[in-house]
Order: sequence, then structure tokens, then C-alpha cells
Amino acid sequence: MKLTVIGGGSTYTPELADGIARLMPSVSELVLVDPDADLLAAVGPVSARIMARYGHPARVRWTGDLDEAAEGADAILLQLRVGGQATRQRDETWPLDCGCVGQETTGAGGLAKALRTVPAILDIAERTVVRAAPGAPIIDFTNPVGIVTRALLTSGYRAIGLCNVAIGFQRTFAGLLGVPPSRVSLGHVGLNHLTWERSVMVDGVDVLPRLLAEHVKEISDDIELPASLVSHLGVVPSYYLRYFYAHDIVVSELRGARTRAEAVMEVEGELLRMYADPLLDTKPELLSRRGGAFYSEAAVDLLGALTLETPTSLPQVVNITNGDTLPFLPADAVVEVPATISRSGAVPLPVAPVEPLLRGLIAHVFAYEELALDAALRGGRDRVYDALLAHPLVGQYDVADCLTDRLLSENARYLSWA
Repeated sequence: MKLTVIGGGSTYTPELADGIARLMPSVSELVLVDPDADLLAAVGPVSARIMARYGHPARVRWTGDLDEAAEGADAILLQLRVGGQATRQRDETWPLDCGCVGQETTGAGGLAKALRTVPAILDIAERTVVRAAPGAPIIDFTNPVGIVTRALLTSGYRAIGLCNVAIGFQRTFAGLLGVPPSRVSLGHVGLNHLTWERSVMVDGVDVLPRLLAEHVKEISDDIELPASLVSHLGVVPSYYLRYFYAHDIVVSELRGARTRAEAVMEVEGELLRMYADPLLDTKPELLSRRGGAFYSEAAVDLLGALTLETPTSLPQVVNITNGDTLPFLPADAVVEVPATISRSGAVPLPVAPVEPLLRGLIAHVFAYEELALDAALRGGRDRVYDALLAHPLVGQYDVADCLTDRLLSENARYLSWA
């Protein structure tokens, strides 16, 4: 199997190479493609050394030629960031001037990222699918995953979105319970970066009440929300719900603080220095501080299931077309829920009716996502303003005005219509 990784110069890539080497013997060729030759020069060789250390026979190569890299690919993984970490740093700061959270996947910063990313992703898809093997799936790890995946799906591409939040919870809960992760399955529901765990099943028994009774402090510390709130909800919200449940507190904390992008850039600089060592043939422990914990396991699990004839024994949480899974959303919405995965694709598992407390926020954010995708596809200040006005973290006309002007100013070089 030939696997093409677009955005292969990412410092994440050695993590992916490690997972492939351990868990995917069927890969015969791994191609890393990136426009940044300097990044590829550091990331490509260390990825090859990691694969070789495990004795994996796959050919590992890297190139700046997207068309050539896609030729005959059996699967395509997207992990790119338009504008790099420097643009992420801006997404995390300028919204604060208008009194709103600065973050790369939600709010105004998330909208800016979507506007930059969707056109680039669709251009890449158009160029690669015609060269890849027939039916080759696109696995999207590029944020904002829900919006980007919906852009791909509604444009007719065979795509599945992937996020590491669910697998992170699975591993955390397994550790707290003292059981192997393979025995833990989640009642995960919502949209990308707007999800809750409503059940934690171990051998057919829901142990979430036990987890909350015995470990609510550890869980709440991990997601940075009060234990009293988590106990009241009776479910475990993802870390990203902090931006909704504690918006004003987060804004106050972020003002003048070091951004996540700045921390990541520092880690990436050190990682690239380590990757340049010709003797390094294992993924550095420092990579765990880069973010994206369990990324390789999630990606490899999904890749393996999509390239086998039989579905996986355990469901995987993916971003997938809604259908009638969440009946309060349109059928073509992209939701993040457990699904069975096989060579024929992903099929969402039935989801119990969603409580109004969760359902209202999901519907609200999806309405924003519809408008955000429309703005990304068609441009225009009014569409950007409408998306911001619809967002539950914005909502006020004067704040939406402020954010719209700043967004367009900050991103003019990336938006052909601005």
C-alpha cells in the first residue's frame, strides 16, 4: 500500500512513521509531500530511520511535487496548516482585542483558519484524487476538521475526518480504570471540538458513573473545568468546551499570556534540531509536548480499517456524514460519533437521543459551521460577518463587526476576494 502524507514536513510526521512501523506492515511506500524543502530535509530522513529501526520494509521518500506524490496512492492523509504556526499565533491573539477568545479551531480564529484552509484543501483534493488509486480515501487531520471534512464530502470526495480527542479520553479512562484501552468504548457525541462522553463502556457495562464518582478531580483538572460542573453535567465534555462554559475566564487568562502557538514553535524548533541528528532513529519524548497525543494510533487504526475487507472489531470515533444519526441536524452535516469502519467506508453507530443541554449548543455551532463553509467557498465580508454573528462565542453585532474587520485585515494575503 502506498500512503501519501500531504503536509509531510510537519514535526508530527515521525510520530506517524512510528505508528506505521509498529502497526501497518502492509505499507510498501510512504511519501511525504510538503512545499517546505527545509522541513522535509529534517523530517524525511528521521522518519525513514524510525521505520528502518523497526525493520519495516517500506520505502520512505519525500518530495515537493504534489502531483507525483499522489500518483497511485492508496490513501491520502491531510495534515497541513496554511500560514504555519505564525498565523496560528495571530489567530490566538487578535480576537482578544474584540473581547473574544483567541483559538485556532473555534470562534473568530477558527473561522479565519477555515477561510484559509478550505480553498487550499479542495485544490489539493482536485489534483490528487485523479492521480491516486481509484477509491483512495482522504483522511483529514487538518483543522477545523469538521468544516474541512464537510467541504470535501459535499464536493464529492471520499473523506473521513479524524481527531485525537476521543482516543485521548479512551486512553485516559483506561488508565484510571486499570484496563487495556481495547476494552473501553465511548459514547462520544457532537461536532469536532464540541463533544461529550455520555458513556464509557467496559465489557458491556457503563462505568462512567464510577469514573465520575472516583476520579472527577483528575478528569476535571485534565479538561480545565470545575469538578462541580462535570459532576452536575454527568458527562465528560472535551477540553474545547472550556471555551464555551468559561469563555470570559479564558479571555482574561489569555490576555498577555504566552500563546499556545509560541509554545509549539519553541518545541518544534528543538524537535527539528533533534531530527537533524543522523543517529536519531526513535521518536523523541519531547514530541509528546507537541500536542496530538495518540495521533499515530488513531490514524493507523483508521487507515488499517479502510484498507481491509472487514470492519474493525471496535468502533472508531470519526467525523462523518450525519444522515439520521443526529436527527436535529441536516443529513449532510458532519458529526463526530463512533462508527464501524471497513474498506467500504464508515457507518455511524446509532446514537441515543441527545439531551437539550447538549443538543442546543450542537445545533447552534453547526449553524455557524454552515455559514463558515459558505464564506470559505464564496467569500465576501457579509458572509464572514454572518458566520461570526451566528457563533455562540460572538453573537453581538458590534463584536461581530470588530472581529470581521480584524479577520479580513489579518488574512488579506490568504483571501483572494478580500
